[in-house]
Amino acid sequence: MAGSFIHKEMEKVEWVECPRDAMQGLSWFIPTAQKVSYLNSLLDVGFDVLDFGSFVSPKAIPQLRDTVDVLKQLKLNDRTSLLAIVANKRGGEEAAACDEIKFMGFPFSISETFQQRNTNSSILESIATVEYLQSLAVKNNKELVVYISMAFGNPYGDDWNADIAMKWVDEIAGLGVKTIAMSDTVGVAKPADIRLIFEALIPEFTDVKFGAHLHCTPDNWNEKVTAAWESGCRRFDSAMKGYGGCPMAKDELVGNLASENLFLFLNENKVNTNINANNFENALSKAAAVFAEPLAT
Repeated sequence: MAGSFIHKEMEKVEWVECPRDAMQGLSWFIPTAQKVSYLNSLLDVGFDVLDFGSFVSPKAIPQLRDTVDVLKQLKLNDRTSLLAIVANKRGGEEAAACDEIKFMGFPFSISETFQQRNTNSSILESIATVEYLQSLAVKNNKELVVYISMAFGNPYGDDWNADIAMKWVDEIAGLGVKTIAMSDTVGVAKPADIRLIFEALIPEFTDVKFGAHLHCTPDNWNEKVTAAWESGCRRFDSAMKGYGGCPMAKDELVGNLASENLFLFLNENKVNTNINANNFENALSKAAAVFAEPLAT
């Protein structure tokens, strides 16, 4: 662990657990009852936010076609808020109608190629969607979280630099969005780029909460998290055992930041998480079964 930290004793972090991101790219369907059991075990852990499902086309993401049924069976508590991903106005309207959901998440890519692949719309069309979703969220007592996909680079040959990221963050913040997660969608981020982005954004947009949605390997997770943390980021997404990756991205997926690694990082740096360690271990053990590919019959 890096030894250069200057931290306040028991500094706080906002922790978003992302089983939705872990599940969405699987080629087999996790039965609804098994999903519910796993999600309820995660609700017992004490995460700040649970990214539990999505309101998107079942043709695009068949794994999450049961999100409404799952939602009805979750054992909610006052500690953990629910977040659902939406990809268009219709999905936003469906999520906004659910009282149990506090956050709606929208993926906004600064790569034109990936925005078309992910939401079948252009960047300009998507900024109009953000404006609509923000208005919808305010009317329905919810909060919109915008994920800036390809925030730290992209593999498609589109132009990328910090100025482009800043431009679109400025546009989105100008619409009243208060939480923006910078996303390393395909795991290409380098620590220097992570620092560059957060050190530019956080002082500039003081009324916006910036998060890090990092895709990592066992060899580079620490340096990525360290770069984000030392640059002032205090909101992190993760998934148990590092499962997941966007099915609309490159064929070879890089998994999410593993929750157990983030837990280690935060504990070693004396960060207050309010996580129940026993329940964390229970959910971690369940994850192996949930994400095990069923044997062919």
